[in-house]
Amino acid sequence: MLHFDLVIFDCDGVLVNSEPIANRLVAQSLTEAGWPISPAEAQSRFLGMALRDMVPVIEAELGRPLPEGWSRSLAGAIYDALSAEAELIPGAAEALHAVTALGLPWRIASNSSHEEMAAKFGRNGLAHIVAGRVHSHRDVPRGKPAPDLFLAAAAAEGVAPEACVVIEDSVPGVTGAVAAGMDCLGYAPHGDGAALRAAGAHPFHAMTDLPELLALALKADA
Repeated sequence: MLHFDLVIFDCDGVLVNSEPIANRLVAQSLTEAGWPISPAEAQSRFLGMALRDMVPVIEAELGRPLPEGWSRSLAGAIYDALSAEAELIPGAAEALHAVTALGLPWRIASNSSHEEMAAKFGRNGLAHIVAGRVHSHRDVPRGKPAPDLFLAAAAAEGVAPEACVVIEDSVPGVTGAVAAGMDCLGYAPHGDGAALRAAGAHPFHAMTDLPELLALALKADA
């Protein structure tokens, strides 16, 4: 049974369908750098990771440092693409509004930068809704899978970690939520969510189902 006074959403893959865009650009950049990799392989290797945490993994694979300015150049390309292409996950905006209607505060905790999230939410008309609720990996010493982001979101709302529920779609994200002492719902639109379950999440398969899941959990806990 879930007990929560705060809902913390991941961004990429939960609210915004940005991962295919980022994976395409990561794969293109790594292939040019000497590591031929497909977007699907990039997704498998780097899902849920911040760009700064990807760098040592990439350099270990290449056996040499990346070119100077590589991260900055890729981040700029991703920002431009997100500004032009990013779309919301079906049901994401409705989920945010539904949580508000339930009388619950909510926040967003992401391994993306504030600039990237501004591009995604600005394109989709949610900038005014998410303003003041967004936490980036750049705000804390460690991004996911460390618990820092989730703990920062809880502290900003004045809610104890054990009274938070996190909505995540990646194993690093679930791992961070569990490490923070929070319950986690694992969004698994493709497949059975076994990897998320193994990491400690309770899988669900459609964002449109989330409002009812939360409402039922609140009713059961009443």
